[in-house]
Formats: sequence, structure tokens, C-alpha cells
Amino acid sequence: MLAFLRQNAPFLAAGTLLTFLSSFGQTFFIAVFSGEIREAFSLSHGQWGGIYMLGTMASAAVMVWAGGLTDRFRVRVLGPVMLLGLAAAMIALAFTPWVWALAVVIFALRFFGQGMLGHVAVVAMARWFVKTRGRALSIASLGVALGEASLPLLFAALLTMADWRTLWLGAALVPALGVLVMLWLLGKERTPQSHAESDVSFGMGARHWTRGEALRGPLFWLMLPAILGPAAFNTAFFFHQVHLAEVKGLAHVQLVALFPLYTGLAITAMLVTGWALDRLGTARLMPLSQLPVALAFVIFSLAEGQGGMFVGLVFLALTSGANATLPNAFWAEFYGTAHIGAIKALAAAAMVLGSAIGPGLTGLLIDLGIGIERQFIGVAGYFLFATLLMRLGIRRATRRF
Repeated sequence: MLAFLRQNAPFLAAGTLLTFLSSFGQTFFIAVFSGEIREAFSLSHGQWGGIYMLGTMASAAVMVWAGGLTDRFRVRVLGPVMLLGLAAAMIALAFTPWVWALAVVIFALRFFGQGMLGHVAVVAMARWFVKTRGRALSIASLGVALGEASLPLLFAALLTMADWRTLWLGAALVPALGVLVMLWLLGKERTPQSHAESDVSFGMGARHWTRGEALRGPLFWLMLPAILGPAAFNTAFFFHQVHLAEVKGLAHVQLVALFPLYTGLAITAMLVTGWALDRLGTARLMPLSQLPVALAFVIFSLAEGQGGMFVGLVFLALTSGANATLPNAFWAEFYGTAHIGAIKALAAAAMVLGSAIGPGLTGLLIDLGIGIERQFIGVAGYFLFATLLMRLGIRRATRRF
């Protein structure tokens, strides 16, 4: 493992940096400011969730096209462009005075942050590494795990000392500085062409699948609910963290204090999954990946106090960690790597769409009087249904290898 890290340090560091900086466009970071944003713009839970949903859905639509750029341009080019876009969006949020502009800013944050930065990173890992793809993906995903563990707690504390708009303006410096680090790390970028003989990876039928062929087959559609689910409902959980803390009778900081523990468990699950993936493949692991999250949402519904929420977060972490590596490796393993950027863009767009649906739907149901604890039971049922479809699709697809 140490030799692997030494030999590939610049490339792994670039992937980790991109995923960490994507944190500024992730729900777990934006949601820290939900109370302040709702107050500044006089929004209800449903209105704020609706704006968030519209901006995120728009970013998902653009992702279908923009994600394919990873098949045409190097990470050294795309990465800095997306980082500058994210920094601009963060500055815009600090200054925007209008509700309509808030939707545009959310679109930009979600597109450049959660959407493209994460997409560029995982496509690079899936393409640059074949036999060690699981390890590479799990290491690169440490970036967002680090952001999830540190940024909400840090900025929740800073909110007690500074105005929320000032914090967004200061935070915009981080991705801007990340451009310089990215250019330094990828001064001699590893490219698919230079490793074509050793890094080629075919999919089903011993060939590379195009995006159109993937869409015409049943596997993608049977996998879709499993791709949408974690993005939708994990996002909803963190998006409504302030409201959930109130429902559970906790101070917001008490709930946020659990997030570093959750992230540590997710990192452990992610690294173990990456190791297992390189040995067992995605076909055996994917159908098991969402059973823990189903149990997690049952616990979230029934739990009382901080201890009960922690138990639920343990099971949520198991799926979150696995989900950081398994789906990204799945597309390369089943469809090949020649068009992985375009195919992964569909999955990334589906995830972004899910992250739009989750907060919007749950926020609307809260406004309609359907409590979030009741909703969580339905969420658990959804994950069980998605698991059945995923198992069916993978079982049929493995016959084509």
C-alpha cells in the first residue's frame, strides 16, 4: 500500500483535493447556513427546499452534457475551470439580495461543487487505475469525507462569531487557491493514452459501451433507483439537520458534533470497501451496499436523544463509505473505460437530481404536516425496493462477461 501511495502520490492527491473542495457545493456544507438563508430571504422549509431543488435539478440537466467533457479534456484543464466557477458562485451567494438570484447561485454551487468537481475526480481515478481502481477511488474520496468531518463543525462554530455572508466570502478563497495546487500536482499529468496498453478496461461482452448503448440496455435503468436513493435521502437528512435536531430535542451543535464520528466510520467503510472491491468486484458487493442505510433510517425515525442518532449514523456511514467507491467502479467494470466520462455523467446527473428531489420533497411534506420521522420509515422501504431492482439487474448483466 505504501509503495502504491508513493508511486501515484500526485494523482491521488489531485483526486483527493478535488473531492475535498467539492464540499463547498455539497449539501452538508450549505445546510449549515439553512437557518440564516431562510431568515435572510423570509423562506419556509418548503420554499427553501423548493429553491434548492430547482437549482440542483438544473445542475443535473447540465451535467448530462458537461460530464462528457472528461472524455475530451484533461483534469489539468477541467479541474481549475471548475474550481474558479465554484469560487465565483460562493462570492455571488455572499452578495446576492434577491430570491430569484438565490436559485441561480444554488445551481452554480451544485454544478461546480457537488456535480463537476466530484465527477472529474472519480472519472480520473476510474480511468487512470484499473487493477487498483478500488483503492484509488477510496483514497480520492477521502477528500469529501474530510470536508464532511471538518467543515460543518468549523462553520457552525464560526457562525456564532461572524455573519454568514462574510463566512461565504472568506471561504471562496479556498477553491481559488486550490487552482494553484492542482496545476502543481498535475504538472505532468497521467493520461489514458500514455497508459493504453496497461490500463485498458473492457466492460460486458469484452468491449467498450457508448452512452447510447448503456441507455438502451436494462441494467442502467435497474440501477437508477439505487443511484438516486443515497443522493436524495442522505442529502435530505443533512439538509434538514437543523429541523431534525429540533424534532429530536437536541441543540443543533449536538447533532453536528456527531458528524466527525460518522465521517470517521464512513472513511473506514470506504477504505475496507476499496480493498474488497479490488478482490471481489462490484457485482458481489453492490447488492449489499444499501441494506445498512435502510436500517439507518428506521433508527432515525425511532431514535431518542443524541445516542440514538449516533447508532443510526453508524449504519448510514456503512452505506456512505461503500457508496463513495462502488458505483464509480461499477460503471467502468460493466461498461468499459473508453466512454466512462459520458456514462458516468449520466449517473452523476442522476445523483445530482436525487439530491434535488430529496430536500424538496421532504421539505414539502414537512410543510404539509407529514413529520420527518414518519417520512424516514418510507425512505427505508425505498432502499429495500432499490436493492431488489439492483440485485436483479446485476444478476442478469453478469451473464454477459
